[in-house]
Parts: sequence; structure tokens; C-alpha cells
Amino acid sequence: MIRRQKSMRFLGGFYAFPGGKVEPADSSEAALGRCRGISTAAALDAFPAADGIPPLAFWVTAARELVEETGLVAGCDGHGRPLDAADPDVRARVERLRHALVAEEAPFHALPEREGWHLDLTAFGYLSPLLPPPTSPIRFTARFFLAPLPAGQEPRLLGGEASEGFWIDPAEGHRRFLAGEMQMAEPADCGLRYLAGFDDLDAVWAAHADRRHKFHGITDRLAEAGFPIPRGRQSGQDSSPPVLPSGERAG
Repeated sequence: MIRRQKSMRFLGGFYAFPGGKVEPADSSEAALGRCRGISTAAALDAFPAADGIPPLAFWVTAARELVEETGLVAGCDGHGRPLDAADPDVRARVERLRHALVAEEAPFHALPEREGWHLDLTAFGYLSPLLPPPTSPIRFTARFFLAPLPAGQEPRLLGGEASEGFWIDPAEGHRRFLAGEMQMAEPADCGLRYLAGFDDLDAVWAAHADRRHKFHGITDRLAEAGFPIPRGRQSGQDSSPPVLPSGERAG
């Protein structure tokens, strides 16, 4: 998980999964053409296009945000072989790509292209779509994915929107949320609670092998129907989920 910079006007200091808004360049033909491991048709089978955004663009956004907020590069060479950062040459080129993205030297899709790489989205499993509460005047869709750690890489912060980054057991993260130790918006705490229900990572992968979403953040809808679920009340937090930004997001 990451922690958003406290100075940020929107959800400053909140803990969240890496992710962000789909940028226009993520939907470009050049960006979609750099994708490997999932076709345009397969992405469309997962969920329909909306607001002119092709579904595959969400996978591109997820890969881009992963680099921006964790430094992890999901890539493969021209033959489809995953990058192995244990190789010193590959590791140096991964580092170069990371810094080039932070420095905004070129659109994201152009960075792996100049290394002769593609985005390796083979293992990006679609987890869920989440919508804002019915009471929110701002409408958008947030789509979440599961992905393994790329070989030979470790997450690290590159500056920007995140002030912290760390691994945490889902059950422990949700416990800290309820105890008021980690402030989160609904997608994060509901996601942790959902993942905590599995015995291990193998069980998570097995449950989502068909790439069909099974997790829905519906805390607000249960409350509206008269079945409220406490969300950090014991810590004095407001139980209503914060309003999230407009737009289409991937995490």
C-alpha cells in the first residue's frame, strides 16, 4: 500500500492501493499497441467501453501507475519473455525507465518502446469495479487489478504523490483501519477486508483465474438499505465514505 502525501488537497494522508486516473495517452493506439498478454477483445469481454475509453486502457493505466507509485515495471521483451531485473543490464534499464517517467521525458508507452520492451499484462487479473456512493454527486468507475511482483524487482518510492510505501497483511491493514491507525477511503478498507478472507495468495489467484470480477464495494449501499457496517467508528472517524475524484480510474 501507499500513503498519499499529507499536503495533497484530495485525501491527503490517506492510505490506498497504487492507482490513478486514466490519462488520454493511455487510450492511444500507440499505448494499446505496446500491450502483451491481453488482447483488446479480451479486455472488452471483461467490461464494456464507456465515455470513449477502451477497456484495455485501464490495464495500461494500472501498469503506468505501478511504475509511478511503486517503481515496479511490468514488461517483457519482443519475444514475450518477462523482464528479469536480476540481470544487471535489465536492472539498469528498468531504473532508467523509472526516472524517465518521473521526469516526464516522454509519454509512458514511449519509454518501454525505446528499450525494445512491451507492457507485460499477462498476469494482471481484473479484480473489481467500484462506484461512488449513490449519494455522491460525482460519478466515476474505479477498476482494480491483481498482479504478481515482477521478477527481480522490489517496490520503492520515486517521489511524487506517495510519502510511504509498504507491504501489509490484509487482515492487519483492516485492523489498523478499524483502530483508527490508518485512514482510508472505502475502496482500500473494503479491498483489504475482502482479501483477508483468503487463506493465502494461491487461493486469491485461483478464485480470480477466470478474470471475472467477484468483489464489489457495497458498504454504502448496505447502509442505505438499513444494514450499516461500521467503518472505523471506534476511532471517531465518520462512517460515510469520502467523495473520490471524478473520472475513470485504475488501481
